[in-house]
Amino acid sequence: MVLNEMIRKCRIPVILSVMLLLAGCKVSYKFTGASIDYTKVKTVSIDQFQNRAAYQWAPMATMFNEALTDAFVQQTKLEQVARGGDLQLAGEITAYDQFNKSISSDGYSAMVQLKMTVNVRFTNNTNHEEDFERQFSATRDFDATQSLDSVQEELVEQMIKEIVEAIFNAAVANW
Repeated sequence: MVLNEMIRKCRIPVILSVMLLLAGCKVSYKFTGASIDYTKVKTVSIDQFQNRAAYQWAPMATMFNEALTDAFVQQTKLEQVARGGDLQLAGEITAYDQFNKSISSDGYSAMVQLKMTVNVRFTNNTNHEEDFERQFSATRDFDATQSLDSVQEELVEQMIKEIVEAIFNAAVANW
């Protein structure tokens, strides 16, 4: 009898606790998996992407090349080869610019947009129907009261991550 009464009194707090716990949980799926036929495709070659943008920031090309290579090494079972891979990626950074995005009431820039564009030539030597040449871009905004030097590295890292993910998905995710 006493046990039944205790269970009845504790039921509402237990139910509320479980509901709060479940409300704090979320299920997340990341669609970056490659759909590669490893019986046909075994290697990938990735050329060094040069920075051909009018505005230059020295570390950007190295950061991009490392991120692109890492994506294929970490997310596929492909062997990386210097030349003649079953999959080949080549291209260049074609644009890196900043623009005034909005003007404040006093006539000065309030927000600045940073934009990076990469041109990619993808060749699938096992299925040339999947070949493409395409431009991939990403933008990030920052407050005009901040100097580009103070935010540049973080924003470029974010843009590179976005562009590399888009290139990877276009090349090997096939969806």
